[in-house]
Amino acid sequence: MREFIYYSRTAPTSGNYITDDLQRSGRIDIAVHSVISTFFLSNKIRSDAKLHLCFAGPPDPQKHLELQPVTVGKTGIDKIYLAKKDVSGVLKKMLYKYREGERNEVFPGFWIEKKGFLEVVKELEKQGRNLYILDPKGEDLRTVDIKENPIFILGDHKGLPAKELKRLKSICTPITIGPKVYFASQTIAIVNNEIDRREEDGRLSINNDSDVELDIVEE
Repeated sequence: MREFIYYSRTAPTSGNYITDDLQRSGRIDIAVHSVISTFFLSNKIRSDAKLHLCFAGPPDPQKHLELQPVTVGKTGIDKIYLAKKDVSGVLKKMLYKYREGERNEVFPGFWIEKKGFLEVVKELEKQGRNLYILDPKGEDLRTVDIKENPIFILGDHKGLPAKELKRLKSICTPITIGPKVYFASQTIAIVNNEIDRREEDGRLSINNDSDVELDIVEE
């Protein structure tokens, strides 16, 4: 299992703040692309990944959306219909279904709650998880020692706030994907590829189910 934590200072925290213009909706488009890069393969969807979306935009920050889509069972009962073109609608519905004081499972494997970014990270740290933060000054992804069931932390187009970044570096291993600056979704895809390679050649322990064939057409 690999996990990603994506933090956005601008992503909206209410469904009615998401319009058809995703870029002007607090750059929710970046979160949408990050979901696609985390879970979608060609004609398959990953069952070995989890994504935490931490939104700090208006009107009610912060919200924590946790995604680990159920991939087995009957669509509409055990799992939801999931396609790349529907991701923004799924996130919008999750935000609409937020219930104050609750951790609500909106769809099978799709949870929402009111929780801050640092709180999410600290809870995972207390579980003894292996945390890595994307940082231009970090160790190269290709050479760093990645331990079992890693968690990778990255920010939106504005990056992680300096105050949080300083605290995170004390509990996370800083890593970089190279000398160029990539989109968040591209970064996730590159990290996924590296983990796939390490699992394939035995350099990283595999602790997940097999990828599951999609029962839908992606587009």
